[in-house]
Amino acid sequence: GWVGPKRHHPPGLALDALPRIDVVLASHNHYDHLDEPSVRALHAQRGGPPVFVVPLGLKRWLAARGVHARHVVELDWWDEHRIPGSDVDVALVPAQHWSGRGLADRMKTLWGGFAVFAPDCHLFYAGDTGYSRDFAEIRERYAERHAPAAGGGFDLALLPIGSYEPRWFMAQQHVNVHEALKIHRDLGAKRSLGVHWGTFELTDEALDEPPRVLAEVREGHGIEVDEFFVVAVGETRRVATRAGR
Repeated sequence: GWVGPKRHHPPGLALDALPRIDVVLASHNHYDHLDEPSVRALHAQRGGPPVFVVPLGLKRWLAARGVHARHVVELDWWDEHRIPGSDVDVALVPAQHWSGRGLADRMKTLWGGFAVFAPDCHLFYAGDTGYSRDFAEIRERYAERHAPAAGGGFDLALLPIGSYEPRWFMAQQHVNVHEALKIHRDLGAKRSLGVHWGTFELTDEALDEPPRVLAEVREGHGIEVDEFFVVAVGETRRVATRAGR
């Protein structure tokens, strides 16, 4: 819009170039995570609206933008939803963050991350978060699903690595690179992709600092290059399907 930080990079794929989207996962209502023009465009896509899976309290906001309630699923932490006509389960998981789009709605809606369980891929998305015990608890919660005989842990975790300085102000709401590496370990993820950097200049570190720090400190955490990586805007990276699929 006319106020707020501007994008430093365009999306890797324009909205009108996307294939039909079946499911949209919105972690919380901050403007860089829930964009009204994008919601309207996705809702109007050819072939019919997607299912919007959102934390508690966001159904009303979507309804005000023309998204009918039958296309919205609200979840509380640990709630799970089976996507209709599929064998894919989506769960909202805890995160240490907050919500609000203005001065009067702070903490009025929920926030969180997502765990997605499909037969050929288990995907994790942390949303925005500070470092907390939540990620060890998530691993414990899904230990049976992630037993070695069931294919192991999350095949890919999308973990934030940017918007973290200064730490005295940001530590409770955004992890830095070192903490993202700890989350990777806490989750027991097979691979992680660093996200939430390079698009909006929201904090004090340089836009390109997070991937540089990742390259510098990854080895010190005992993590291989292909175990926790970043991709360029628009780049495609293929990830192996779960064992036995």
